[in-house]
Formats: sequence, C-alpha cells, structure tokens
Amino acid sequence: MATTATTVTTAYTARPIPPTALAELRRVDDAGRPCVPYDVTEDEGVGSPLRCCLRRAEAGERIALVSYAPLRRWAAGAGVEPGAYDEQGPVFVHAEECGGPVAGPDAYPFGRAGVLRTVRRYDARGRIAGGRLLEVPEAAGAAFERAFDEAFADPEVAFVHVRAVEYGCYLFEVRRDDRP
Repeated sequence: MATTATTVTTAYTARPIPPTALAELRRVDDAGRPCVPYDVTEDEGVGSPLRCCLRRAEAGERIALVSYAPLRRWAAGAGVEPGAYDEQGPVFVHAEECGGPVAGPDAYPFGRAGVLRTVRRYDARGRIAGGRLLEVPEAAGAAFERAFDEAFADPEVAFVHVRAVEYGCYLFEVRRDDRP
C-alpha cells in the first residue's frame, strides 16, 4: 500500500470521516449493522473511493462498505437537530485504521474530469442552504474551489458536502473555517 506524497496547495481542506466516527463505523455502522470487512481483489473493489483516507482502494487492501450519516454526526457535535435533512448512505472505508489522507496529486479527491458532483450547502442548524451541480472539467481543483467560494459567499453556509451524483454517496466535507 505504498503511496507517493506530493504537496498540493488548495484553498480549502477536504475532510475525511473523522477518526472517532471511523472507529465506531468499523464496529457498527450508522444503520446499526456490524461492519463486514473484505479483501479487495482485482475483480472487485479496486478503485472504490475510501472516505477514511480520501483515495481509491487498491488490490490487496481490506475494506468495508458501511452506512454513514455525516449530517447526523455533525449535528450531534453541534448540538442541533437536522430533522428531515438527516441522511445515511453507503461509504467505503479501510477495515482497520489507515492513518488518514496523504497529500496527493489531486487537489480534491474523487474529482476526475467528466464526473458529476453535487456541492450541497448546509447552515449552522444543519438545514440545506442550497446546492450546486458540478461537472468536473480537466482543471478539477479550480472548479471545486470556485464552487466552494460561491457556497461560502453566503454567510449562512457553515459547511458543504460533496457527493457523487451517479450514486448519491457522500464523498467529503469542507467547512467554512477550512481555509488555510
């Protein structure tokens, strides 16, 4: 599992699933199901987007598909009730602790040219405050930064979730205070 690190400067920080949440998800996920790890084979799992380290799975790694409720967990920490905006969905994670993200050649994870992403905005009460469909161009980093700038131009927006359009899956979070 060797990964070469490259320093990339970005205006925002893509947040993986926090370590405390990962430890819980590796036992029981947010839908109440036990974690069931499996080994990534060339035929199955290679390229799955790992939300613990914000990179794609490689053959030979041990991963799990778990149900994650990012807004619910954020709201619990913020002392608010997200109400009907609470969602849970499938995410891939390493089955064991992996050390988290390593700076790589991509400014923002899972943003290859041609994919569709949503940048869903939330306010400090955990309510949806708008969103944007983003068709990722060749210059993915610049497109994400423009979408984040646009989101945080609204003073009510506290954070955004980036999701895959094709599956609706949560990919990562960016918070207003994540600017370097």
